[in-house]
Amino acid sequence: MVLRVGCHVSIAGGHDRAVGRAEDIGCNTFQIFTGNPRGWSAKDIDDKSAQNFISEVDRSKISPVVAHMPYLPNFATPRPEVYEKSCAVLLREIRRCGILKIPYLVTHLGSHLGDGREAGVKRTADAISEALDSEKNDVMILLENTSGTKNSIGGTFEDIGEILDAIGRNKRVGTCFDTCHAFAAGYDISTESGLIDTLSDYERLINLKNLKVIHLNDTKGECGRRLDRHEHIGLGKIGDFGIKRIVNHPKLSSLPFILETPVDERRGDKENVAHVRELFEG
Repeated sequence: MVLRVGCHVSIAGGHDRAVGRAEDIGCNTFQIFTGNPRGWSAKDIDDKSAQNFISEVDRSKISPVVAHMPYLPNFATPRPEVYEKSCAVLLREIRRCGILKIPYLVTHLGSHLGDGREAGVKRTADAISEALDSEKNDVMILLENTSGTKNSIGGTFEDIGEILDAIGRNKRVGTCFDTCHAFAAGYDISTESGLIDTLSDYERLINLKNLKVIHLNDTKGECGRRLDRHEHIGLGKIGDFGIKRIVNHPKLSSLPFILETPVDERRGDKENVAHVRELFEG
């Protein structure tokens, strides 16, 4: 079995430049933002740029490519203006992924801002359903679990399962499992028994068949402390043994692992990707 591991790479200078950067790091899968991650607007993707990107991905044999939603959208918000803008960005990003032939679009689910979990779950499900109804391409939206901060949606598997149920278990909606977020939210995946229990809960509430991508991140925070602080692979609270169990687990090892780890004087992306490969037993 071939381990698929990569990281988030920059599209600076053109979307196609991301492919070469991923290759230099040693990736055989990677993640990008299709545009500015910190704004509401994005520059249009012209036909030439899209074709260059598609050609480079085909040449490299890297698969899959994953896109991530920008940071500002909040589908759970009770504020109408923010909700409408968030829905517009989601629809735009689905279309951009279609243009670039990117199969997966990962999204956070947002915060209900104190308006209540039930209302937040409903708004999130409505936003995703409306986007899928409006754009009939093959892009799959992946719901990412969060670290469980106050008022957030997605900190529990129950949240994500209820959203999937409300959408109708649509074949164009799957999930992305973030290891740092799960640990921060109280799922102790650092131990063998904790990983078994976590995957059992995931299967019961979400279904592992819906899991398409893993964000493989170690974490600076203790289990259940709600601290979303990523750490180098093996140097955080999940540790080498925890990460090793995850990448070698028979229900997970065939999935693409995307790293969102720090870049500092200790390690860069290339070193973290290489370290994951060292932990993989094949």
